[in-house]
Amino acid sequence: MNAHISAFSIDTPLAGLRSEANNNVTAGMPSDLTVSVHVLMSALEADWRALEASNTVSLHQSFDWCASWVATHVDRPLLLRGRLGDRTIFILPLELVRNGLFRTARFIGAPHSNINTGIFAEDLGGLSRETLAECILQELVNKLAHVADIVTLEKIPLEWRGQPHTLASLPSIRNQNASYQLPLLPDFAATLAQLNAKRRRKKFRVSERRMETYGGYDYIIAESLDERRAILDVFLAQKAARFEALELPNVFRDAPTQAFLRAAIAHDGTSESRPLALHALRLRSEADSRIVAIAGVSRKGDHMICQFGSIDETLAADASPGELLFHRIIERACGEGVSLFDFGIGDQPYKRSWCTVETTQYDIVLPLTLRGRVAAGVHRLIVRTKRAIKANRQIYCAVQRFRQRQQGKTAPVSADTDGD
Repeated sequence: MNAHISAFSIDTPLAGLRSEANNNVTAGMPSDLTVSVHVLMSALEADWRALEASNTVSLHQSFDWCASWVATHVDRPLLLRGRLGDRTIFILPLELVRNGLFRTARFIGAPHSNINTGIFAEDLGGLSRETLAECILQELVNKLAHVADIVTLEKIPLEWRGQPHTLASLPSIRNQNASYQLPLLPDFAATLAQLNAKRRRKKFRVSERRMETYGGYDYIIAESLDERRAILDVFLAQKAARFEALELPNVFRDAPTQAFLRAAIAHDGTSESRPLALHALRLRSEADSRIVAIAGVSRKGDHMICQFGSIDETLAADASPGELLFHRIIERACGEGVSLFDFGIGDQPYKRSWCTVETTQYDIVLPLTLRGRVAAGVHRLIVRTKRAIKANRQIYCAVQRFRQRQQGKTAPVSADTDGD
């Protein structure tokens, strides 16, 4: 089908971005598909929240999560909206960053996301995924080539929750990280049966007995905002000590990242939708009520993601408080309608011990300009190099130690190290 290219539409003027609206015909564009770019999240909030309710939309593209990142990191986002007739069928929530010579449009909050999907309607109004993907590629060039050289849509599973991704037909490269999940069943015993249940229960009993030697413990979920802030402060201190001990770069060190976490915990959410909740184990003794383990957990529908975790290395380490906390969180989640617990990206032994599903992720790399073609080549080279480095533990540890030393000599590094 043939159609006019849709006019460029924004909520407020955006310097350097001009309209490509014209009377040219773009082959393959459905006649009633219009694509516009917006710089105010509020303009799309109603459609955004309606679309994000789908299980196939990642929490990291939810309105509240993106709003927290935008408030602390982004002057103006680039929000690509597609409408079929009068119905919104997709939103790509992007931010613009400059990396050296290249201007990159990427998912909002990409450095701290575990899995990205974009926001797509389940009903595409008869459009095939391949047709829509090609239209989006054309419109990214039409709408963003004057402000960005390349679009990188990182950490996308080409199949997610049993459905192929809408953009799976576009060029992609396997990301250096996979993510790890455990399907949850309503019965916790049945959930454990997917693993080595006998070993899991034994570890739990050993941890419980050892915690009793410290006076016992309470499993808590921070409720009041003051309690959330206090526990987040403890997490940041525990994590800083851990990174320093391992001579690794502290990805939570910079002020904007800490401000983002504070903004995320400020959202109350609901029992089935909460951007970031803080779960913890606290000693019960009158003489010592310190927090020994913390996990930051997000929930969207029946999908729960562990965003981060920490333990107090100086206290009750022999009781494996981190493992004990995960046991408690997963046990509780089984009775609350969660069907997928996600440990996020990064290959760690504790994740493999809990998870039965490994999800391969991909980066969709779309050059918009000639310079963007160079950037795409650089991106692919970096990803392949990171995959090779991560495959060699000795080299990987040496690289991390070097980055930690560089961080100590310079200003705080970017949070991009989080998923490296």
